[in-house]
Amino acid sequence: MIQTTRQAFVFWLALVTAWPMLARAEEMPEEAWNAHFQTTYLWQKKPAFRAPYSGDFSLQAGRELAYSFSATAAFGWRPWRGGELYFNPELVQGIALSGLKGLAGMTNGEQQKTSGATPTLYRARLFLRQSWNLGGETEAVESDVNQLAGIADKRRVVFSTGNMAVIDIFDNSAFAHDSRTQFMNWGLLAHGAYDFAADARGYTWGAAIEYFHDDWVLRAGRFMQPAESNGLPLDKNIFKHYGDQIEVEHGHAIGDQEGKLRVLAFRNKASMGSFRDALADAPNNGGIPDVSRIRTERSKYGFGVSVEQNLTSDIGLFGRASWNDGATETYSFTEIERSISAGAVVKGTAWGRAEDRVGVAAVRNGLSSAHRHYLEAGGHGAFIGDGRLNYRPESTVETYYSVNLVKGAWLTLDYQRIANPAYNADRGPVKVGSIRLHAQY
Repeated sequence: MIQTTRQAFVFWLALVTAWPMLARAEEMPEEAWNAHFQTTYLWQKKPAFRAPYSGDFSLQAGRELAYSFSATAAFGWRPWRGGELYFNPELVQGIALSGLKGLAGMTNGEQQKTSGATPTLYRARLFLRQSWNLGGETEAVESDVNQLAGIADKRRVVFSTGNMAVIDIFDNSAFAHDSRTQFMNWGLLAHGAYDFAADARGYTWGAAIEYFHDDWVLRAGRFMQPAESNGLPLDKNIFKHYGDQIEVEHGHAIGDQEGKLRVLAFRNKASMGSFRDALADAPNNGGIPDVSRIRTERSKYGFGVSVEQNLTSDIGLFGRASWNDGATETYSFTEIERSISAGAVVKGTAWGRAEDRVGVAAVRNGLSSAHRHYLEAGGHGAFIGDGRLNYRPESTVETYYSVNLVKGAWLTLDYQRIANPAYNADRGPVKVGSIRLHAQY
């Protein structure tokens, strides 16, 4: 593992050195194409913690080291007026804490469910975006990852289809959405209870349509579910098994400071196991419930509300609250059925470091009663299951300081404290320290 870590670090340094030469010197008013690149190396350490008992799906009680590495290229091309085509090849490798088990809010949002010490290259995104301007005032669109610079009407329709991540479009918070530059915990990447359709790497195929009308946005989309719970292959029968979502967003200003409010609803349909049915079936399985034994056609639904607000040009606040019905197993995201989070991000302008960031946030995650009883009886899910359970909500506090080293490169120091890991008051608390190196051009 140490040798692999050193190799990843050397690769990161090489990319940081080489990529500025690839950056374009000037931006066109309306780009015909662009190319952006990122690389992120994230190292974590967890000391030993109190654990009177453990199960096969528990976070290991002893000291652990872990890391992840990713490198992504983002190519954009404008084939015709209003059309944009994007392609993202991505390379990843990593070793997760406890094999990515034992927490609802995992500590590294870069850590995929298919991570391993062998570098893996794959296609992350390949999608088409088509926009139709409808008039009204205009706004500038800056060149960015999967975004071509240009001018867009504030009243427009945007259609996106292809291979992407659902949360590229939905629940896109400005302050807590990207583990490569912001908070790292899974509970802060998106609504914790939002079991959005995705393969084990976090991507899927589907389509979404957005209607922008001045300060309002209405979004709706349908995407493919994995063929099996938290698996890599996708179920291509999108009319039988799917993840649907709809979101309304309103932009506002308090004084001269901007903010946004979003309301999200989702419904998933797939072959899933029910916690109550698994409990009823337990006598046929040696007394231990197992959702994988009783999967059948089911639906899951849920809701989320999020808000973000700038207090000044340098201070931003955010909050999220989400809920799902909690009747069936986690299918694509993580084992959370009720979640509330809040935090703040501060730019370093006041101390002469305008590109630095300080963040602090808290998350409280919970389970449905059916899921609690399932775990108390010795069942396990995709990520958690200590063999028994003294239920308490899983609570996390995360704070970070991100230092801008040179243009396009940052070093982040991060600390997370997790009480009641996997909702179990008999274990923990768990403390995780992280160092992140990130570069983008």
